[in-house]
This record gives sequence, C-alpha cells and structure tokens, in this order.
Amino acid sequence: MPELHEGQEVNRDLEDPSQLKEQIAFKYISSSESPAEFKRPSRLHVARIILKLLPVALNFRRDRREWVKHEGRNVDEEKYRKHARRALKTFLELGPSYIKLGQWLSTRADMLPLPYMEELSKLQDDVPPAPFEQVKGMIETELGGKIEEAFESFNTVALSGASLGQVYLARHDGKDVIVKVARPGIEESIEKDIYILRKILPLATKFIDPNLRFSAEGMLAQFAETVHEEMDYRIEAENLVTIRQNLADDSTVLIPRVYPERTSRHVLTMDYLPGTKITDIEELDRMRMDREKLVVRVHRLFFKMLLRHNIFHADPHPGNISVSGDGKIILYDFGMVGRLDNATRLKLIRLYLGLVEKDAGRTVNVLMELGTLEPNANRYVIEKAIDLSIQSLYGRQVDKMEVKALMDLANKTMSRFPFKLPKNLALYMRMTSILEGIYQHHRVRFQFIKVLANLLEEEGLIREAYIEEAKSSVQRIRKSVEAAMNLGQFLQSAYDSVLSGKTGNNNNNNNLMAGSILAASLFIGSSIIYPQNSLAAYAGFGAAAVTIAVSIFKRKS
Repeated sequence: MPELHEGQEVNRDLEDPSQLKEQIAFKYISSSESPAEFKRPSRLHVARIILKLLPVALNFRRDRREWVKHEGRNVDEEKYRKHARRALKTFLELGPSYIKLGQWLSTRADMLPLPYMEELSKLQDDVPPAPFEQVKGMIETELGGKIEEAFESFNTVALSGASLGQVYLARHDGKDVIVKVARPGIEESIEKDIYILRKILPLATKFIDPNLRFSAEGMLAQFAETVHEEMDYRIEAENLVTIRQNLADDSTVLIPRVYPERTSRHVLTMDYLPGTKITDIEELDRMRMDREKLVVRVHRLFFKMLLRHNIFHADPHPGNISVSGDGKIILYDFGMVGRLDNATRLKLIRLYLGLVEKDAGRTVNVLMELGTLEPNANRYVIEKAIDLSIQSLYGRQVDKMEVKALMDLANKTMSRFPFKLPKNLALYMRMTSILEGIYQHHRVRFQFIKVLANLLEEEGLIREAYIEEAKSSVQRIRKSVEAAMNLGQFLQSAYDSVLSGKTGNNNNNNNLMAGSILAASLFIGSSIIYPQNSLAAYAGFGAAAVTIAVSIFKRKS
C-alpha cells in the first residue's frame, strides 16, 4: 500500500488533476496496453459469434430499409420489437462487451429504427456480482496490504454489480466510502470481444446501408476506446477530479471526492453520496421537488460541461444521477467521458446559436464544418428540414403538407439519411440522447431552446460564437478568392498564348478562349455559392468541366 510520511496528509481536493497520478499507485500496465495474458480467440470461436449475430444483422437490414421507406409510418412495429428483443437476448448471451454495445446502439437514432432503440434501452448494466472471494485477492494485491489494514470496515456484500465491475460500501478515514472493483478476468474478456468485433466489422457493413458505414466504423472505434478507459480506474479518478474542479463554482452539484491512497488501476475509492434516483418520480414528489425545474437544471448542467469545458460526463443514464435531500444534483460514474477540442466545442456553440436565432443556413454551415453531412447532400432540402425543426422547437405548428412536399423532394434528390457521425461526436450524441429520455420520463413541460438560449447568454458563450463565425466566414471567402486567382492565372496564360499566335488557328483559339472564360466564370460562381447551395455549385462545376472539354475538342477538330 502506498505509504505516507509522518505528518503528511493526502490532498482530497487536488487543485491540479495531474497531481492525482502522483498519489495513485501505478503498479500495472498502462491503459493503452492489452493484458499480457491476452490470447486471440480461435477462428471457430469467431465463427460462432458471427453465426449468433448474423440473424440480428439480417433482420436489422430489412427492418431499417422498410422503416426508412415508409418514414416510420404504417409499419408493423411489433415485428420490429420482436426482432429487437431477439437482438437484446443475443447481446445478453454474448456477454459484457455486447451488453455495452447494445447500450450504445440504443442511443443511435441515426442508425436504428425507434422500436429497436426502445427495446435495446432495456439493456441494463446490471450483472450479478462475482463472489467476494474472487475479488478480495485483487483488492489486496492492488492496494498492497490486507483489506482490514486499508479500511476501517468493509461490507463484503456488494451493493451492485455491472458488466465491468462491482461496488462495495466501506469506511475509510472516518467516512463512508464506495469501493469500486473491476470484475475478475474482465480485461481479457473485453480484449477478445473487441478483437472479434473489429474482425467482423467489414462483413457487418455489407448488411447495412452504405451511408451508415462511416458512422458504424466511427462508433466501434469510439466504443473500443471508451471501454478501454472504463477498465482503468485511474483514468476515471482523473476524470472525476477534473470535472469536480470544473464545476467547483456550482453549489447545486455534488461530485464525490477521490481517495487516491486507496485507488489503483482496478480499485477506485470515493465518497459515498446517497440520493434519490433522478427517475424516481414518486419519491421526488414526496420530497416536494419541482420536477420541471429539476429537469431543466440537469440539462443545463450537462450542456454547461459540454459547451464551457473540454470534458463532459457522457453516460447520464438514470443510475448515474441522483438528487440529495436538499435538492442538489449528484453525479456518479465518470468512467465514460467525452472530450472535445476547442475548435469542435466552438462549432457546437455556433450550431446551437444558429438554432436559437432561427438561422437554418448558419446551422447547415456548421454541420458541414463538423463533417456530419455527406458531400452530396442537397443543401436546400437539409436547410428546409432544419427550418421546420426550428419551428417545432419554438412550439409552432408545422404545416403537414409542407412536410410531405419536403419529404417527396428529399426522396427524389438525395439519399434519405445524408448525415454521418464522426468519431469525436459519438459520445456527444449519446449524452444528448440519454438526456432526452430523462425529460420524456418525467413528462414535464420542457423547452430545450429556451434552456439553451439562457445558458449561452449566462455563460458568455455568444461572443465566442460570433468571433468564431466571423473567422469561418473569412475562411470561406479566402478559399473562393484563392480559387478565382488560380483560374485568373490560367486565363491570363491562355490569353497570352492567343495573342502570341502560338496556338495555331485563330478561330480555334478564339473558341478555346471563349470556352475558358465561360468555364472560369462558372467555376468562380460555383465556388462562391457553394456554402449556400452545394447542389447548384456542383452543377456549376460540372458545367464548367463540360464547357472547357467542348472547347478543347473543337480546337483539335
């Protein structure tokens, strides 16, 4: 067990999260390494997994195509639910990694029909804990001494069990604490499962729509990365300390403190903070909580983490959010967090500002910059769809005939789902999807756009958004000007050639010159309008290419 020098105290509230590493015993492999005993599964084992997943993939492929074709209306939802329940059963049979994967899929509205999402959301990370005799040795090895020496008392009956770990109640330093312990043998099991998933992904993508492959690949990459982090409790400890520090000025939030001298790779010790589950409506009403205000506060808290800081809690399911007796929000389990670079964070602020200011064009611009829109997406259709969504967010009744006309146009001009989800936004989408489920559970009046507008203003984020917007506009103009200058150089060269008589027949030269001018005009114009209408821009680029090709052909003939 890490020893403290006489008179030395452990800093419970570390000002610098990086200091935490100095107080935690780093005795085991780094999070980027695989367990030394990891043995690749046999081809026979991989084949068995594929055979179990194949019926699920085939059902999903047929159901999604039908769901998309009929826009989720007038379909046999019970059939979908039957297939989804089969998928749920399969994930449970296959074990921890697949349970986690099913939970991830349950939040992916871009990939799954609604009945699948609803059924897979029932996948609870609630697994019977392993016998204490199996984890006792791990705890003592990790902490370097007997449990009786490490804790004043230790309840050997687990409070709960999950796919990756289990939780115990103990007493340390005169306080009740939670001791989170990794499930024995879990690392090797997870490594094998991820290895198999990566092997079968190329095959699996053949059973889904081509425009979903990018999202599927990104999701698996993010999933593997996140699961690896979740298995290293030192990383969770750092996440916890960082977020606790970021929210230190918010007196309405409670986050447990870490005990670094009782924390290692597979053991995490932190404050025991009891509370009422965020979805326990009966108990919250008994406590006379204003549930409408409570839902607003939860949303503000998570979007503050997202838009103000570079790290956010990415797993806000009801089991990880409680309410204290005096109405404070308690957050648990920081194994799954999302991180955004500053550029992406600013783009998200601009995206939300576009929604707040009812600017569909600005919103589409940001979606393109984030890489969430397919290049061939019809900008007009997307912009119109977002405009209708904004109207709905503001409580306006959307004209059903207008929606139908828009969908008909979408069917004719582009693939149904022109959106894709980059890896760095996968956890962001997961967080927002789970939060939506919380307010739907409470069935209270909730105006997301109002909550968002207040947050942007109070956190001083609007100024940042406008500065970033100006920079983005300058960048688009610069690219258009550069394109124009490059073409200008080409035209000058062509013009000089004509005047010098080096190109042969004057008529042919004149044809080439005229064609070049027209092509250049089309190209420059298309470059300028591209941010506003990509379809028209692509048409212009095509026309420019055809024009110059015809001119060259005429010159040669």
